[in-house]
Amino acid sequence: MRHTRSVSRWSVTALALSALAFGTAAAPSSAPPASATAAHERPAGGGTVVTTTGGAVRGAAEAGVRAFQGIPYAAPPVGKRRWAPPKPAARWPGVRDATRPGAPCAQPKGLPIGVPSESEDCLYLNVTAPAASDGERPVIVWIHGGSLMYGTGDMYGPRRLAAEGAVVVSMNYRLGIMGFQGSPAVEGAEGLGLEDQQAVLRWVRANAASFGGDAGNVTLMGQSGGGYSVCGHLASPGSAGLFDRAVLQSAPCATGGSRTRAEARAEAERVTEKVGCERHTAACLRRKPVAELLDAYGAFNEPRPVAGTDLMPLAPAEALRTGRFNRVPVLIGVNRDEERGRVLGRELAPGGAPMRPEEYEPAVRAEFGPDADAVLERYPLSAHGSAGEALAAALTDAEWATPTLDTARLLAKWTPTRMYEFAEDDTPWFNGYPGPSFAPRAQHMAELAYFFDLALFEDVRPEQEPFRDRLLRTWVGFAGSGRTDWPRFREGDRHVQSLSAERWDRADFARDHRYAFWKSVG
Repeated sequence: MRHTRSVSRWSVTALALSALAFGTAAAPSSAPPASATAAHERPAGGGTVVTTTGGAVRGAAEAGVRAFQGIPYAAPPVGKRRWAPPKPAARWPGVRDATRPGAPCAQPKGLPIGVPSESEDCLYLNVTAPAASDGERPVIVWIHGGSLMYGTGDMYGPRRLAAEGAVVVSMNYRLGIMGFQGSPAVEGAEGLGLEDQQAVLRWVRANAASFGGDAGNVTLMGQSGGGYSVCGHLASPGSAGLFDRAVLQSAPCATGGSRTRAEARAEAERVTEKVGCERHTAACLRRKPVAELLDAYGAFNEPRPVAGTDLMPLAPAEALRTGRFNRVPVLIGVNRDEERGRVLGRELAPGGAPMRPEEYEPAVRAEFGPDADAVLERYPLSAHGSAGEALAAALTDAEWATPTLDTARLLAKWTPTRMYEFAEDDTPWFNGYPGPSFAPRAQHMAELAYFFDLALFEDVRPEQEPFRDRLLRTWVGFAGSGRTDWPRFREGDRHVQSLSAERWDRADFARDHRYAFWKSVG
């Protein structure tokens, strides 16, 4: 079927947006990496001091929460340790300053969901906790999205989740060529980003109680590329026992989360040839400057861990199908209008324009090939406000809604599962960009503006605060209990919970997204 290919295409949209003359990519952090200073030698005055397994850290109290940033969770993977599995960070004496984030992991320039960086010394995490440390709070470990190519943990301010009662941990992990190196000459490097995340989970088990968290109640939460990481942890034996619940946002494990060894090797061979490392490959690659590797790897890849390895014996889809995965309660969802963002990104790029009516049929034929006639019959231009909206509807149903329902059904056979659809119409648009030709509605990433302080988006309108508060209560409530205020999803269900400011009830998801049609084509 057509929708078996990867659907995490946010990098395409982001690049289109970032290329606008009036738009700018996120600026590099002005703070030096935590390990680059003698921060641990500073006195601990004025902040909150917590003792971790690596030593004491001093954070800051702000707006009803305590924030700790730039805590090392693994040794720097530099020099000979480039492309090596994470090892425990060295202990430090005294009290380490934890008021600034660590360096972003190496990633290309130019995208607003990323921070340009050439740093390999980047394995740091952040903890945001309620101001009151009484009791054991549920812990949410957030894995940022960005196609496993871009982003940092500190970009996503979790103050609201913490104020609702969760201890929130975010992290930087190795990305792109540095985290998912598929060359057979560099043994065991094809899933290091996932291994870094496992190191964070081990750190959380050991240290959550120091921040008022319940180390026995850890929820792994990710969106897009971060959600595909969660798929990987469900499938990886190495993640067994490291988390107790999972939240999957815009990441259907049934069609993503891994790649084959052949795919990874082909990508690695292209990079190896471009940087001139065909001989003595491993040593040569380890000597190359990060900037040269990033340039050779490019900006449009969709790295994933490799299936058929010790780290991930089975692809997530096969693991879910056979029940051979880490069975924890799962909250899984998709945004109702995922592909509107990508279509709008194309029209806002330099030289772009809203899709003309006469361009719709050729676009459908290019996207759907032999199934195009059937798609045009079920998604006629006359049923939509514009050609762009019609194309986005077809792509959303094929690439996101169908595989997400498939994923929920696979999960529900084996483990308690709740499914939702984020369906808000009036969502914030991107900061600093002109208004789009049609409403973005619940596009890819739209829900993140309600959970995090995220500079990428305009502010949520004040009248939507009750809706935002309900979302926060629901997510933190799931982290605490594994339940939601709507029923458990069953293996054959077609109805899911629709979440919007106007509606919070069950919707016929299979009908609304033409699930039966998409299962019949291809």
